This record gives sequence, structure tokens and C-alpha cells, in this order.
Amino acid sequence: MKKNIKRIVFLGLCAFLFWYLFQTPSNTRDWSSDQQVLPYAEFKENTVAIHNIRNFTYRSTTDHDPIYYNKTFNLDELESVDYIVEPFGSIGAAHTFLSFGFKGEKYVAISIEIRKEKGEAFSAWKGILRQYELMYVIADERDAVKLRVVHRKDSVYIYPVKADVAKIKTLFIDMLTRANNLKEKPEFYNTLTNNCTTNIASHVNKITPSKIPWDLSLILPENSDELAYKLGLIDTDLSLEEARKKFLINEKAEKYVDNPNFSVLIREEN
Repeated sequence: MKKNIKRIVFLGLCAFLFWYLFQTPSNTRDWSSDQQVLPYAEFKENTVAIHNIRNFTYRSTTDHDPIYYNKTFNLDELESVDYIVEPFGSIGAAHTFLSFGFKGEKYVAISIEIRKEKGEAFSAWKGILRQYELMYVIADERDAVKLRVVHRKDSVYIYPVKADVAKIKTLFIDMLTRANNLKEKPEFYNTLTNNCTTNIASHVNKITPSKIPWDLSLILPENSDELAYKLGLIDTDLSLEEARKKFLINEKAEKYVDNPNFSVLIREEN
């Protein structure tokens, strides 16, 4: 009897391993409406033309008008990058992404996400089992931030990153290059090894090797701002507690939700 049970368990594990290893990522599935269109970038000298920047008009998390635009950015005008943390759920769950600022108070966000099929929702367990592709969403900040604050009702923290402009430029180019690669060669998202925060850390470590060490907050990133703070990546002289109060932007985002200067106003001093 025990031998039969061991044999059944062994065969079950073999079947699971075979199923897991032979799954193939794809860019041709029945995608959720907010993730149907992949962005990409075209570089020319000191400029980059980004195609399919998402800027949806949302009435709810599921009801929206799909709007995209193309925009050319002068890389010499890149001035800043912000680290954005959106806690949700429990046990340390959060989404993180970056927003890049250019002269003239222009911002573009890059958010590394699961690419959902219609009817799918995020599951950490499914994320381990190759059930989602990986997507780099490039979005207008009015889309990426307002969606999370106004419609998801999540807290959103926008932390200015301490880095020189040359490294910010390299980071931006590296992330756009990854978006281009995913358009041609899809990958599976992985909750543990290929998620939003592990990818941000990977991009940073390509520029400054070992700047971000492995830490549990790369998998459970609700407190990844604490890691960034300890590493000196957040541009502030405040304590972490004071910084969290200062850079929580929900009240301002709600107040200025329809203001054309939304990105500027949510960053104003209280």
C-alpha cells in the first residue's frame, strides 16, 4: 500500500513538472481590455519615441475608455525618477513602479505587471505556476496613479529617488529596452523571481551592481520603501515615518483628480 502511494505521488510530481516546464509564454491571448496593447520604444540619437502610452479615462476599475498616445521624449531633458508603492491586500502585498520626470513637468510611468487575460485576477499562487505573462505598462501618470487612488482606493506613496541624471537616463533606457524585448519575446511573470519589485531591483543593479541586495521585501514589497530608505535611495532627510506621511499623495490626488497639472500638484509640499 505504501509503495503504491509513493508511486502515485511520484507520478503526480512528474506529471506536474512536465506540465510546468512545457508551458509556453505568448503574446496572443484574449487579453483584458486594459492590457491588450503592448508599448514599445524607438530610439534615435538623443530622443525616444514611445508608442502606446496608456491614458485611459476610468469610471471604475472595469469601466473605461481605452485611450493611447505616442510621444517623443528628449533624453537630455530627463530630470528625475520616483519610486511608487501601492500597498494592497495583506501579508506585505503591494505593487511598485517608477515614474520618470522630464523638463516642463512631464511624467511617464513604467509599471511591471501581470498581463491578465479576460476574467483573470491576480493570484500570488498562480503567479508561481506560469499562469500570467509579464508586461511593462507604459502609462501617463494620470492613468497609473489616478486608477490606484481614485478607483482602487489604495494608498499610494510617491518617493523621489536620489540618483544622478546619467544613471536615471540609463535606467529609463534599460526599462524601455526590456519592454521592446517583451513585445518580441514574451516571458512568464513569477511571484518570487520575476515580479514588479524584483525587476526594478534588477534594472538598478545593472547600473550599480549589488546596490539592492536580496531582501524579503522584493517579494512582499509593502515595506520595500524601508529597504530603499536604508539604502539611501529615497531623497529625504526625514525619518521613514515622517517620509511616509509626506509622500502619501491620496488626499492631493483626490483633490486634483481632474486638474491638468495633476502630476505637479500631487508633488507639492503640504
